[in-house]
Amino acid sequence: MLDCMTIHASGTFEVTLTPQPVSQPPAPAEGANVGRLVIAKAFAGDLQATSAGQMLAFRGEVEGSAGYVALEQVSGTLHGLTDSFALQHSGTMNRGMSQLHVMVVPDSGTGQLMGLAGEMQLDQSGGGHAYTLVYTLPKTE
Repeated sequence: MLDCMTIHASGTFEVTLTPQPVSQPPAPAEGANVGRLVIAKAFAGDLQATSAGQMLAFRGEVEGSAGYVALEQVSGTLHGLTDSFALQHSGTMNRGMSQLHVMVVPDSGTGQLMGLAGEMQLDQSGGGHAYTLVYTLPKTE
């Protein structure tokens, strides 16, 4: 077992979502609202980075119900350590009640971020976008 430290990182981010065509086949079910988007983010704060990724989303017939999954590659500096890692998103809205899970993909960290593990919380309550990343990294000698 590796000896790890738990660390909190926080800051803000800007996000751009660009709609893309949904690949055919299979065709979406009649009445389904399926979307594919390209993600581009710029992080500020403890994480100075950019990211690129893709999202698949489905909006239900009932207002406030939807789901999405996404993967994004984050490249930059986290508390002074440089390189990249991947994030995996899984989000669900059930008639306005949301549940979101964003985690660091296991063993996706490279360079100084090798061994990075953790979860990210996203907050849009203040009108902007904020993040908190609770993570571990193996201690270096």
